[in-house]
Amino acid sequence: MNKEALQIRRIQPGDDAQLAALIREVLPGTGAPCEGTALADPSLDRMFLTYQRPDSAFWVVADQEQVWGGGGIAPLQGGDAGTCELQKMYFREELRGMGYGRALLKLALETARELGYTSCYLETMPYMEAALALYRSYGFADLERPVGCTGHTACQVWMRKTL
Repeated sequence: MNKEALQIRRIQPGDDAQLAALIREVLPGTGAPCEGTALADPSLDRMFLTYQRPDSAFWVVADQEQVWGGGGIAPLQGGDAGTCELQKMYFREELRGMGYGRALLKLALETARELGYTSCYLETMPYMEAALALYRSYGFADLERPVGCTGHTACQVWMRKTL
């Protein structure tokens, strides 16, 4: 990884295969099941097209050769119109702890506000401790039950932040 060449940028069509491979590598490595998580999402192999809607955005952390992480926002399926969902925020192990998660989350929340969302929802797993700490540091609060219809039935932690 060329740290000097890393940048956070909007997803491009050529990122789809690398991003799908990254998520398929990283998510099972956390102990997450394949069913009921982002691994089962039909959009996984066509992320660029999925996030081209005017109410959505997705970014990757990449150098000239490889995608190292990413994350985005989109309307919460089955939720109210003012709520977006933080989606598919995953990073290769080599990138973790370097501040890119924090920078990408900040960008996502700023963009959500600009798009007119009033809250941001996310789902994750209880053993993703670094992610949970990051979300809580940005003001995400735990919920007692899921919101919307994400299809991520394996996720056991639900959080929301007022924007």
